[in-house]
Amino acid sequence: MAKTGQLEGMKKTEQYLTNLFRARFPFVYIPTWEEIRIVELIVKIAESKEIKTQREIFIWSSTEGLKRHTDEGQEKVNINEANNPISALSYIEDFNKPAILILKDVHCLLGAKGGRTDYDFIRKIRDVAGSLKNADFPKNVVIIAPTLLLPDDLQKDITVVDFNLPTLDELKSLLNEMIELNKGTGITIKLNENAKEKLCKAAQGLTLQEAENAFARAMVTTGQLTENELDIILEEKCQVIKKTGILEFVNTNINIDDVGGLENMKKWLTKRNNSWLGKAQKDYNLPAPKGILITGIAGCGKSMTAKAMSALWQLPLLRLDVGRIFSGLIGSSEENMRKAVQTAEAVAPSILWIDEIEKGFGGNGGERDGGTTTRVFGTFLTWMQEKTKPVFVIATANKINQLPPEMLRKGRFDEIFFVDLPTVNERKIIFKLHLEKRLKGSISKEFKVTDELLTKLSDATEGFGGSEIEQVVVSALFEAFSENRELQEEDLFKIIKNTIPLSTTQAEQILAIREWANERAVAATAHDEQYNYVPEETEEIVIKKEKAKKNTETVKRARGGRTIDF
Repeated sequence: MAKTGQLEGMKKTEQYLTNLFRARFPFVYIPTWEEIRIVELIVKIAESKEIKTQREIFIWSSTEGLKRHTDEGQEKVNINEANNPISALSYIEDFNKPAILILKDVHCLLGAKGGRTDYDFIRKIRDVAGSLKNADFPKNVVIIAPTLLLPDDLQKDITVVDFNLPTLDELKSLLNEMIELNKGTGITIKLNENAKEKLCKAAQGLTLQEAENAFARAMVTTGQLTENELDIILEEKCQVIKKTGILEFVNTNINIDDVGGLENMKKWLTKRNNSWLGKAQKDYNLPAPKGILITGIAGCGKSMTAKAMSALWQLPLLRLDVGRIFSGLIGSSEENMRKAVQTAEAVAPSILWIDEIEKGFGGNGGERDGGTTTRVFGTFLTWMQEKTKPVFVIATANKINQLPPEMLRKGRFDEIFFVDLPTVNERKIIFKLHLEKRLKGSISKEFKVTDELLTKLSDATEGFGGSEIEQVVVSALFEAFSENRELQEEDLFKIIKNTIPLSTTQAEQILAIREWANERAVAATAHDEQYNYVPEETEEIVIKKEKAKKNTETVKRARGGRTIDF
């Protein structure tokens, strides 16, 4: 429906293909799903003055055989065994005029999954490649396939050309044309240039047809097209992610305000919102942020922050399950990692979330798996260092000391944040959030959540993590539910009394994490918050500290991390 026009991204591909055709490259392989779009481009090149010698276009497919492309459409070419691509190659080899043959569906014959390797066809390609170079007329063959599959036999005879998904400018052109076409149709369109850019950024990673469908769906679903329809575009993007089988699209309704405390980290993230838009690069010469690593005590809001970021930045959140990367086939793990990062880049701008990253890359595998983990880890590190697409990586880790040092060096992540147990004020905020959320609309809606009550609860839960505070509220409500009555203050304090927090059961680990974070991480909580809780020191901990000659005041340092005012 939409013509992309003379846009920079397409022009580079157009010029490159033109040069290949003029230089008589016999075979060109273009891996793309967008058959219509690439055929239109090849036809345009064949008819342009840039190619010097204009050429006729022939198209072969397994269902329609060989057809000649004309201005009026396509006309059948009568050849023997029309459904055999070898016959199509023989026809173009003997054709006595300049021409371009477009082959569809032949990747199945080159050894594609589910297909069969046709060695006669491979041999024919090699034969034709030699004859086309020395032909009296310039002729080229273009193979179009959804995936790249090139047997070793053909690697010297075929040139691979990347045909990228639509650029931002192409998507803007499409959106503008759709807006013009829908004027006077009753659909309300309220978009300034910034809102248009947001919608088109959200559509990046889709084919032109998919983007058109997404914009059209947004229009007909709500009867309007505004910035509020961004979620509909992201839903269409979700389909691309689901099909990989490696990445998971996380649909979340958690707001950044639902994260209690952690003001330092929240300010850092808020200041970088929309930094992937053109204004940041154009007006401030800023690169897109790379990512953050969040370490700290389990159950204190690391994963929740990742989900809240997606809502704050209005970007798709993709969870990478490292376990899915590793599979039994040799070489497939490395390919899975490449596929995962390519998908994340295809739908950029996006957020790539790796939860408990130390479980996937901790220890780096060694020789236990033949070096597979090392190679996959190397692929991931190289991508993180060199990526240019706006894919923000948010990784969480409970046991930061298990991560290899090369992951922690500058350039991989923009910042490393340390999340400690919540402070007294943070505990009040967390209690308030969970009580108001659970009591709203319930039979306990008259329960008074006063500042005095929150202070008492906060004082009684020193050493509790955020998830433990949430479970206090949930368990107290179960107490009321079991007796078919409203929630009472006594229910909360009863549960608190019976709860042994993680800070008690894992005191040694918490002290070790804090010591690590003192000089290596930024505190996620604002520096004006004071936190004085130190887990009870067992005899074993005291001995280890004496051996390490650690200063006790270092362990008791408020927040256990560097403080930076954001």
